[in-house]
Amino acid sequence: MPASFTACRETDAQAAEHALSGNATLCGIPRDQVTVYRHLFSARKAEACPQCRTKAADAPTEPGVQELLHGRLEHAAPSGLRDELLAALRQGADVRLWINGPTEQMVRHYAELHRIVEGGELITPVVRGGGRLGLARVVHGAQEFVVFLPEGGVPLIARAAPA
Repeated sequence: MPASFTACRETDAQAAEHALSGNATLCGIPRDQVTVYRHLFSARKAEACPQCRTKAADAPTEPGVQELLHGRLEHAAPSGLRDELLAALRQGADVRLWINGPTEQMVRHYAELHRIVEGGELITPVVRGGGRLGLARVVHGAQEFVVFLPEGGVPLIARAAPA
């Protein structure tokens, strides 16, 4: 996916919208001379700075959420579920949720353990283990996968019944 940059405008000259990257805009204006906005820079806007527009288009791409999750799942134990999910991610499956936090809170609020129909026996030690947990919910067609990403541990995959 294309690289993304925070939108900003020069504090004293609001005409053009610039792309902020680190301590300066892509066209060289120092961060302390701009007002930062809560949206991303869009090169398509008429008011986009021409230099920022060009440099944003030339910036290296960033991996999408599917690619990031795919990379994490390569370390999961080989299984049919893992292979199914990896294939779904390569086809652009919808990663509906990917959140990290204390295991107890992730399980209580987001895991929906009552919906797990396959792979549940493997996740019991993880959900009772404490620490921090990443939790991803992936939908592909009629299939829904729940991915448990324990901090410092091996990812585990379960299948959930349709909502």
